[in-house]
Amino acid sequence: MAKLKIGFIGCGGIANQKHFPGMSQQTEYVDMCAFCDLIPERAEKAAKEYGTPDAKVYTDYHELLADPTIDAVHVLTPNIAHCEITIAALEAGKHVLCEKPMAATEADAKKMLEARDRTGKMLTIGYQYRHFPVNQVAKAVVDDGWLGDIYYAEATYLRRRGVPTWGVFTDKSKQGGGPLIDIGTHALDLTLFLMNNYDVDYVVGTSFEKLGRLLDPEHQGQVNYRGEHDSWNNETYDVEDSAFGHIKMKNGAVINLRASWAINMVGETGANNEAHATLAGTKGGLDTLEDRVRLNHVVANQPSVTYVGNKVASYIPGFSQGPAPLSKEADIWVKALRGEGELFVTADQAYCVTKILDAIYQSSKTGKPVYFD
Repeated sequence: MAKLKIGFIGCGGIANQKHFPGMSQQTEYVDMCAFCDLIPERAEKAAKEYGTPDAKVYTDYHELLADPTIDAVHVLTPNIAHCEITIAALEAGKHVLCEKPMAATEADAKKMLEARDRTGKMLTIGYQYRHFPVNQVAKAVVDDGWLGDIYYAEATYLRRRGVPTWGVFTDKSKQGGGPLIDIGTHALDLTLFLMNNYDVDYVVGTSFEKLGRLLDPEHQGQVNYRGEHDSWNNETYDVEDSAFGHIKMKNGAVINLRASWAINMVGETGANNEAHATLAGTKGGLDTLEDRVRLNHVVANQPSVTYVGNKVASYIPGFSQGPAPLSKEADIWVKALRGEGELFVTADQAYCVTKILDAIYQSSKTGKPVYFD
């Protein structure tokens, strides 16, 4: 089989931290042959570091999509552009891996689904937390029946002080929101995936714009992921700094979602600073707070706790130390493109996530629940 030709639209942080390193592990099967960014120096740098010798550089994604030899593209732009670019790529005959979240709004995400169905091309979304070892173990525990009927869950990604100070994260016009749409989306996707439940009844939510604007740079007390003191500009901060949602499923189960970049809460003892889930069922419960699965159940009529699997630190390219393991996201994507496997994150699942997030924002504005069909 000839090598697949892959193009990349957006050569910023997430491209360099996750997508370029991941796909570079797949060069036996793919050519990274086209790079597009509004800032030409970014695309040129990416082409030089990761591209084939004849890799092309663009500043207009339409020109990249006009190349009939390109099989698939990665859409790695700010959230607000996901819909427009993804639809254009699908209609140009390309398969698409779009970075999370699927879109800035439910309406845009629905348009992307319709374009996938209309063109018959593959569309998947970059929810990499599903692939982390601890979450794979958690999924196996659930699927093996240890929890029974799951009726309560918590989806959590809280940073006490963790406002991203690079890119356009605090610009609502480009991202559509703050921590809810940026990191809360990971916690929600993970929880729905573990429960295998996407049938929503209604959503109630509230978002807060407090500390992002209140705290001046001198008193933010933030340390970035490199261990350096950092600060954000509270004068240009125009998204929420925390958001909370109550999600009622049609089978009666409830999910409470919590997401923040800045909140006066200390994390749980031993908790990792990643997206994590807590599930409670009729037979037992679990959480992933300690980088391994903690199963609480009953053994010999006694309440018991069992740690399942080894304690493993999650790896995120660009943010974690040590040699990079095989990118499961890239591996599964390439296998699907080669016709050797199925997509692991479906666009329909990602659409449900975006619809819930959008509903939380709507509910926060109106003070009313948002009912699903």
